[in-house]
Amino acid sequence: MLVGAQAQTQVSQNLAQAIPDAPRPQTRLPDAGSVAPGSGSSSTAAGDSQPETPSAPTPAAASTASAPPTTSAQPSMPTDNNSVPSETQTYVPPTGQGVSASVTFHANVNYVQVPFRVEDSKGREVMGLQVRDVQIYENGLRQSPAFFTSDIFPLSVALVIDQSMTQDEMKRVDNALGSVADAFTQYDEMAVFSYNKSTKEVTEFTGAQTARLTAAMERAKAPGREPLMAGSLSGPMAQTTIINNQNFDPNTVAVHGQNGIQLSPPREIHPLNDAILRAATELSTRPVNFRRIIYVVSDGKEYGSTAHQKDVIHYLQENQIELDATIVGDSAVKGLGWIDQLHLPLMMRDDVLPGYTKATGGSLDAEFRTQEIEKSFARIAREVRDRYTIGYYSHEPSVDGKYRPVEVRVLRPDLTVIAKKGYYPTAMALTPHVAPAAAP
Repeated sequence: MLVGAQAQTQVSQNLAQAIPDAPRPQTRLPDAGSVAPGSGSSSTAAGDSQPETPSAPTPAAASTASAPPTTSAQPSMPTDNNSVPSETQTYVPPTGQGVSASVTFHANVNYVQVPFRVEDSKGREVMGLQVRDVQIYENGLRQSPAFFTSDIFPLSVALVIDQSMTQDEMKRVDNALGSVADAFTQYDEMAVFSYNKSTKEVTEFTGAQTARLTAAMERAKAPGREPLMAGSLSGPMAQTTIINNQNFDPNTVAVHGQNGIQLSPPREIHPLNDAILRAATELSTRPVNFRRIIYVVSDGKEYGSTAHQKDVIHYLQENQIELDATIVGDSAVKGLGWIDQLHLPLMMRDDVLPGYTKATGGSLDAEFRTQEIEKSFARIAREVRDRYTIGYYSHEPSVDGKYRPVEVRVLRPDLTVIAKKGYYPTAMALTPHVAPAAAP
């Protein structure tokens, strides 16, 4: 009996050791005030391991608000986690730091940057928009903004001057060219191209406020093309004696093989597409932290180019180039300018510039007189410079060669957004570059 009682006691002790104790109540709770939606608690209990937070590059201070100078150093990255852009958070840099911030974001090839401007119902520029007022869509799908600023960017401008215009039109342009440089700042750079029967580079990229650019403007002036006058294609020297609609003496006919009073005016050559492509090719090599602009001063006529407008627009959209233009001559006249945009088969295109500006988000101005042309230079330069800039990370493949439509919407009534309609992805180098020093 004693042995049995001892054995039963031993078994009871072994069972008690096998059953674990119940969990003890917690005596200290984490600080609930440090919990942020989507971020969890910042406090850690004793013995808990702190999870690693992935770091992402974010922009920092570089330049001032009034002047956007370029720097050779890479912007330093802030350590504040609140400045890291994410799917639900937009980085809005302090005023004056938007340029260096944009350069930092360009390190990712999936990053897409869209400059845009906003006008009210009377065509006046709308300022003071915040990121909460703007939505960005790609392929019809809303994107999460990663970057937003209204800071001023330095400009790389390729100025294209039409020298194939008539003498009176060219005279008005020549008198106004001296005010082009005044529309831009010392932080901008500019190259000058001209075209008549072919395209010519007057000067490579140089500072917008240098004597070199002033001299280039003088060299870009031209006398223009002599217009056809009444009687140029008719009169006693244009044909010989005609009997029954046949040449009486074929040896005296002005044009070999021409019968009767048929007129064969000489074909005018206006290679505008080729000139834009030449300027875009040079502009595509400029620093990515400069806003790339082609500024065309022309009557808009196009004939004789090797390049097609569709292919040139593709190249502009692929290399983030915006085209702005001042239309002069007959195309600047109200009513007649709208008719010039129409195209008859086998005829010269009288105005192709609206197609370029709409596709790239540029500005278009039509002026006839010299003083109005000068004002147009300043107005276009101001509209190019005063832009909002919104950026996002595309979820599409980095380079698939497909066109991606882009739409910027402003959540305010009766406002118009002017921005590029879309872009083509490209594998071009999206790393910060240093702008060359302005030549004297």
